[in-house]
Amino acid sequence: MSEFANALKSWRERVTPEKVGLPAGAGRRTPGLRREELAALAGVSVDYVVRLEQGRAVNPSPQLLGALARALRLDDEERDHLYRVAGAALPAAGAVPRHVSPGVQRILDRLGDVPIGVFTAAWEIVAWNPLWAALSGDPSLRTGLDRFLPWRIFIEGDSSMDFDDEHAAEFVADLVADLRAATGRYPTDPALTQLVARLRAESPEFARRWSEARIAMHRSSRKTAKATPAGPITVDCDVLSVPGNDLRIVVYTAVPGSQDASRLDLLRAAGLQALT
Repeated sequence: MSEFANALKSWRERVTPEKVGLPAGAGRRTPGLRREELAALAGVSVDYVVRLEQGRAVNPSPQLLGALARALRLDDEERDHLYRVAGAALPAAGAVPRHVSPGVQRILDRLGDVPIGVFTAAWEIVAWNPLWAALSGDPSLRTGLDRFLPWRIFIEGDSSMDFDDEHAAEFVADLVADLRAATGRYPTDPALTQLVARLRAESPEFARRWSEARIAMHRSSRKTAKATPAGPITVDCDVLSVPGNDLRIVVYTAVPGSQDASRLDLLRAAGLQALT
């Protein structure tokens, strides 16, 4: 068995279902995650996980390795080892960090009563909880530039959220300013460079705001999710920075006792299923 296959199997067996927010169930024959559970968490087929653990699948992509590292709750050193034994290049020192640390992942697992999404410094969504998906759409269905919030706002005209008058202009201004600050910290990151170039070329509003050379970080706003199965839900959005890996944890909360809080409770119970 290769070192990659051995490490993958060993790390899978040490992660209990409770650590990833799954029910333990009865009659489990493995001390940790089942292969199908790891496959679901990483977004790959069970057959592919089997082939990886048997050494029959070679050259896994960096994207897959990152997904496996997050699913297995690897720390930075373990993630780097996974890349090395897979024969993949480590994320470049000047690249935008995408790895979700075990501590951040635990926040997602434990705080299931509020919608939470995790974004990179380039505002690419890399992790979320089920209530986030139920409120604002399932990020697993998005690929490429569609996973970047600025692209959805300025190019696609994302209509899943409405802002009140006070926060609408502030939100887009802060988003551009935060993205500009990220280019200063990660000037050689190819995905970030491509994102900014495409936005400047294809969105006159983004280009205008980019020319203002404003530096800021988006921290809070109020918005309304218009098309949830429970009806419109107005939430306060707060952005928390994660020291050390430059991630943003975005948390949505509703005013306690309000109709919005009741609808959020209903949405939590319904999950991604449409209400009747």
